[in-house]
Amino acid sequence: MVRKNLYSKHIKRPMDVIIALIAILLLSPAFIATAVLILIKMGPPILFRQRRPGLNGDLFTLYKFRTMTNQRNQKGQLLPDKNRLLPFGSVLRAKSLDELPELFNVLKGDMSIVGPRPLLAKYLPLYNDQQKYRHKVRPGITGLAQVNGRNTISWEDKFKLDCEYIRNISFIGDIKIIIVTLFKVLKQEGIHSHNSATMEEFKGNASEETTKNC
Repeated sequence: MVRKNLYSKHIKRPMDVIIALIAILLLSPAFIATAVLILIKMGPPILFRQRRPGLNGDLFTLYKFRTMTNQRNQKGQLLPDKNRLLPFGSVLRAKSLDELPELFNVLKGDMSIVGPRPLLAKYLPLYNDQQKYRHKVRPGITGLAQVNGRNTISWEDKFKLDCEYIRNISFIGDIKIIIVTLFKVLKQEGIHSHNSATMEEFKGNASEETTKNC
C-alpha cells in the first residue's frame, strides 16, 4: 500500500518543482555544453525521447540526452546497446549528464525527483500484480534502487527496493536518497550491469513473492 502522509500528499510535489527549477538554473551551463558536444560528436537529434509508464501506468514522453546511435541490422532491428553506445555517450552516462533533461519531466508532473525509475513500456504486460504497485507513485530521476546498486543489482532486488520506498515515503528518506545519489554520481557507481552496457532486459520471471509486501 502507498504510504499517504502529509509529506507525500502536500509537500513532495511542490518540493519537486522547486528542486527542479533550482537545478535547471544552476546546471544550465552543463545543459548547453552537453547539447553542443552532442551536436559536434554525434549530430542531431540532441534529445532521446521515449514513451515510458508513469503514475498509474499512464504513458508519458521521457526526455534524455542522446547517448546511442540508431544503427540497425539488415532486418531493420536496432543493434544491441553495446554496439550503439558511443564513447562520448558512455561518458555522459558515467557522469549521469544524460539524465538532466528529466528535470523538465519533473516540472511537467510526469516524474518526481525521487521514486522508482520509469522502465520500458514493453515491460508492462510482464509485471505480476504486486510489481504493478511501482506505478502507484510518480517515477523518479533517482530512487532507492539507484542508490543501492543501480544497474548492478537483479530485477528482483530492484522491485523489492521500489516497494520498500513506496511503503516508507518520507521527507527525510527522499533527502537521504538525493544526497547519496550525488555521491554515487561523483563516484560513477552502478552505471553498467555485469553483462550489459546498460541493464539486462526484464523477462518477467520474478515471482509474486518478490514484492509480496507492497
